[in-house]
Amino acid sequence: MTPHRTAFDNATYIRLQSDNIKKRIGSFGGKLYLEFGGKLFDDYHASRVLPGFLPDTKVNMLCSMKEQAEIIIAISASSIEKSKKRGDLGITYENEVFRLIDAFRSKGLFVGSVVITRYAPTQATLSFEGRLTSLGIPVYRHYTIPDYPSNVPLIVSEDGYGKNDYIKTTRPLVVVTAPGPGSGKMATCLSQLYHENLRGVKAGYAKFETFPIWNLPLGHAVNRAYEAATADLDDVNMIDPYHLEAYGEKTVNYNRDIEIFPVLDAIFKKIYGTSPYKSPTDMGVNMAGFAIVDDEAATAASRREILRRYYAALEDRLAAGGEADDAKDAVVRKLELLKNTMEITDDERPVIAAAEAKAKATGAPAFAIELPDGEVVTGKTSSLLGASSAALLNALKRLAGVPDEVDLISPDVIEPIQHLKVQHMGNKNPRLHIDELLITLAICAVTDKNAASTIECIDKLHGLEAHSTVVLSRVDEQQFRRLGVNLTCSPVYETKKIYRK
Repeated sequence: MTPHRTAFDNATYIRLQSDNIKKRIGSFGGKLYLEFGGKLFDDYHASRVLPGFLPDTKVNMLCSMKEQAEIIIAISASSIEKSKKRGDLGITYENEVFRLIDAFRSKGLFVGSVVITRYAPTQATLSFEGRLTSLGIPVYRHYTIPDYPSNVPLIVSEDGYGKNDYIKTTRPLVVVTAPGPGSGKMATCLSQLYHENLRGVKAGYAKFETFPIWNLPLGHAVNRAYEAATADLDDVNMIDPYHLEAYGEKTVNYNRDIEIFPVLDAIFKKIYGTSPYKSPTDMGVNMAGFAIVDDEAATAASRREILRRYYAALEDRLAAGGEADDAKDAVVRKLELLKNTMEITDDERPVIAAAEAKAKATGAPAFAIELPDGEVVTGKTSSLLGASSAALLNALKRLAGVPDEVDLISPDVIEPIQHLKVQHMGNKNPRLHIDELLITLAICAVTDKNAASTIECIDKLHGLEAHSTVVLSRVDEQQFRRLGVNLTCSPVYETKKIYRK
């Protein structure tokens, strides 16, 4: 089996990206509002499709400019009112705002303020606003503008952007980010341009969106993987027609930016008298395409990601009750079409066949993990460990060079834990979950050098491919996510129970 290769030069990317942003700041006379799309932290999609891209690369790039940058976090009042949640973390947008503030500050980045967009004085919004104020965090209000974004004369007037609070900023680079989509980042930036212009400041606007990568072909697997990641949205990758007309050059953007560009162009002209950009591509500052050092590796990783997304969609549809859920079924069909169009098969993730073969041989759920050198290790269900825990233990032993016959955890250690779980804590399943296995292994490491060596290999799990022949418990799925393992599950439940912990 062929080991996975590095596709992306992280150091080059950070250098090119920060240089390009500084250049853009200079082109606007020293003040730039940068709309930050996607995730600043924990960008696991980028790290999966571009092996070598670290999940916190973008925030580390900002750290290289920390003396010049400040951060505005935008959140929509409707998201607060509806207690909207981040799907990957399971926390509300307002709690994500607090998490982001802590995360930015831990990196030494300055969070200047929070802006509540589409402001309405509901009880939930007032409570959130009060919490921020009590913590000494400046809060600003931006309001809903009728007929936004089509009524440009109203938008760029005292009754449009003019009603919004002017957000006080002190640094040349103002990064506008949010806990999730639909938070009003672009509107916040444009409102600030209007207010800065009234104060005699010719500030600029740019957009930092990693995907689609504008200087890769439309049909490149990396850009196709972005389509897979947004299969539940209406995003479609397209050739930027404005860029093609202006420069005779084919570049890739997505439909929402292309559709909104004429409006943005009109707003720029209304504020400044002229527009600084001829196309949506012009607005971007993304340099990721220039840091790809192995196109074949990026292509292979992106194809695996599309397959992973497909299995995740099958699992989501199962959880929603099968094909009866039209929205979930539409996502499956969209991904199935993408997968078939690109002729992607299960063979591109060897863990699928390995897990299925193990399950067939044992007559029970099985699990497989592909190691960095391409070797696939498996785990079977036993009375002590679930298949995923067994496979994880086998993978760690292999990574640490511990012989198969060595027992890292004695059954005499596991059995009292099982007794505690079943007899005293009300669990029905006595087998150890991933977190329980790792804690037990850490305890054994105090007196066992083999166990200690396996603990030191946990970081090597990041980026590995894995597959389960049944849907795992939420506990185990979350643990694999924390370990950075790229997990898929066959859309089959191990039992007929309809409630999953």
